[in-house]
Amino acid sequence: MKKYICTVMFILMAFTVAQAQRMLPKQRGLELNAGVISDDKIGNDYYLNIGTTINGKSGNYQLWALEYAHRYHDYKDICIPQETFTAEGGYSFFLLGDARKSITLNLGITGVVGYESINRGEPTLYDGAIILSEDNFIYGAGGRITFETYLSDRLVLVLQGRTKVFWGTDLEQFRPSAGVGLRFNF
Repeated sequence: MKKYICTVMFILMAFTVAQAQRMLPKQRGLELNAGVISDDKIGNDYYLNIGTTINGKSGNYQLWALEYAHRYHDYKDICIPQETFTAEGGYSFFLLGDARKSITLNLGITGVVGYESINRGEPTLYDGAIILSEDNFIYGAGGRITFETYLSDRLVLVLQGRTKVFWGTDLEQFRPSAGVGLRFNF
């Protein structure tokens, strides 16, 4: 009799698709993101981001990340590079989603610190012009809205719109961006 019961159970399990639980508290994830900073120079102005997430209750999670951003500023016939290295930490709040959390919309708030370099620290240009903006330590706050969907039980596709506000910079304080990323939950 046990043999028949086990056989029926294995057959039923073969016909149903088992899905892992998602957004479990204390589950960690590794996230890789890339995106664009401006809409006029899409190939030149970009950011790369690596971060980790720690899930909380109700679909919320902590976010810790390191980021490299690269922009060009036009001057006559050359482009002046601006590089920004930042670390950020914050919290992302669950806004909307289905019951199984296969598709979610989250709002994140972060604190940001970092360093900004203009023309790799060289203040003088080829024609003798002097760059008045200096390399600076910067700090500020960030916000992001993310659309997240599970591609598998551990792999998450992340589409995001972000903005950061910086103080301590000689350049623009308000820096919006958009990007795409992958998160692997383990």
